[in-house]
Amino acid sequence: MSELTQEWILKTLTSLGLKQTDAEVYVSLTKSGSQKAADIAETLETYKRQIHRSLRNLQAKGMVNASPERPAQFTAISFEKVLDELIKANVEEAKRTEKEKEKILSRWPLNNRGNL
Repeated sequence: MSELTQEWILKTLTSLGLKQTDAEVYVSLTKSGSQKAADIAETLETYKRQIHRSLRNLQAKGMVNASPERPAQFTAISFEKVLDELIKANVEEAKRTEKEKEKILSRWPLNNRGNL
């Protein structure tokens, strides 16, 4: 993965709602394959605690799988599936916001719905 491609992937993932560290962990796993949290922390030169937090976030989003043994090996799912899931989540959030728009605006403190 070239540096430009990696930078583009990181920007894409963060623009779709991932935290920067979560995106970096995901990209690290896609580049290096299955890894333990300690190895990811060493690669990214950060604390294991932060990596574990990111791995939990990524697992909750279905972007990373963990092996049953301890210490676990973590594996990234395909980038295409990740994009599909993040796009789907963003579309659902937009639909929820659209549905709530009138209720939100009716509670807006200014009658003209302008600036504060």
